[in-house]
Amino acid sequence: MDADFWLDRWRRNAIGFHEAQANPLLVAHLAALDVPAGGRIFVPLCGKSLDIHWLLSRGHHVAGAELSEIAVRQLFAGLGVTPSVAKIRQITHYSAPCIDIFQGDIFELSRSDLGPVHAAYDRAALIALPESMRMRYASHMQRLTDRARQLLICLNYEQRLLAGPPFSVDGAEVARLYQSAFDLRLLASAAVAGGLKGECPATEDVWLLTPR
Repeated sequence: MDADFWLDRWRRNAIGFHEAQANPLLVAHLAALDVPAGGRIFVPLCGKSLDIHWLLSRGHHVAGAELSEIAVRQLFAGLGVTPSVAKIRQITHYSAPCIDIFQGDIFELSRSDLGPVHAAYDRAALIALPESMRMRYASHMQRLTDRARQLLICLNYEQRLLAGPPFSVDGAEVARLYQSAFDLRLLASAAVAGGLKGECPATEDVWLLTPR
């Protein structure tokens, strides 16, 4: 799977992964991140997620990384905000009060580009990546955020029943990817109503990653 796969999804508006409201698991468990008032939260592979709208409405600052220019422009249009735009090497930085979105390959984004964050919220990034890319991504996230606390939402299902993305990431894999740097706590596990894509049973697991 490469960048063209996701860029094509956005060009075709084939974005069934886009939720029509803030994710209920984020709403229920944001407090576990213990982000101070006005704190800055990083959302990787953010698309035009309404989670960002909700985080902003709670008084937080948001930084996001997103591959698709279409998604970023739709995000700001939805917010009713005209961003400033600047180039940082291969990354395009869209900024407005309380929000910074870095459009391009997340692996091209550095900690100095991103700036300090209090926490990260990953609902759709890790599970969008094939297994071969996940360790690289998890390591990069640690460097990007200086091992900030993370709220991680994963799907858990029988992978052989359904081709990803989104991919299944179970507790054993979360441990393999993150336990060397974080204490892991499973906050909740909720069944996906009607099954994943209506085809197989699945749960959404909410993990809190606290740096050691």
